[in-house]
Amino acid sequence: MPRTRERGGPETRRRISGIASRLFLERGFDAVTVAEVARAAGVSSVTVFNHFPRKEDLFLDRAVDAVDLLRSTIRERPDGVDALEALRQLTLRMVETRHAFSGLDSRSAPFFRTVAESPALVARARELVGELERELGDELDGDPRFGGDARLFAALFISGYATVMVGAARRVLDGELPDALVDGQRARFELLFETLRGGIAGLEA
Repeated sequence: MPRTRERGGPETRRRISGIASRLFLERGFDAVTVAEVARAAGVSSVTVFNHFPRKEDLFLDRAVDAVDLLRSTIRERPDGVDALEALRQLTLRMVETRHAFSGLDSRSAPFFRTVAESPALVARARELVGELERELGDELDGDPRFGGDARLFAALFISGYATVMVGAARRVLDGELPDALVDGQRARFELLFETLRGGIAGLEA
C-alpha cells in the first residue's frame, strides 16, 4: 500500500483534529491513542505532535480560537468602548447565538461529557483557563482603568466566565433545553460584569 503523503498547514491540522474528535467521542478520550489517531488520519505520530504538542490538545483544540477571540475583542473594539464593555458585548452575543463557548449549544453536550469523563482532559482544561487568564492579562496590561492590576481582573473575568459556562453545560448534560437556560445565563453574566465594573469604579474613586 502506498504511503499517504503528509502535508502540513491548517488543512492537515483540521483533518487530524476532526478525526481525533470523532474517535474520542465514539470511544472515550482515554481509550484512544495518538498512534490510532495518526493511522486514521494517514499521517505519522510525529506529524500529529507537530500540530498538537499534547494529546489533550487534539480534543481541546478550540483554545486557540478562544485566545484569538479575546485578542480581537480588545484590540478591535470601537472608539469609546472600554475593554470591559467590549468583553460584555462579546459575552452576551455568544449567549444569544448559542455559541459553543457559551455552554448553551446542545451540540456540545457530547464534548462536555467526554471532557468530564477524562481526568486528563479536566486537568488540561484547567490549565487552559490559566493560559487564557495570562493572555487576557497581557492584552489589558497598561490600561490605566485597571489600576495597575489588569492581570487580577483578567483572572476574575476568565474564572467567572468559566464558572457560568460550565454551570450551563452541566445542566444541558442533565437534559435541560438550552433555550430554557438563556435568561438565567444572561443574568449570571450580567452579574459578573456588574461586579467587575464595581471593582473598577472602586479603583477610580
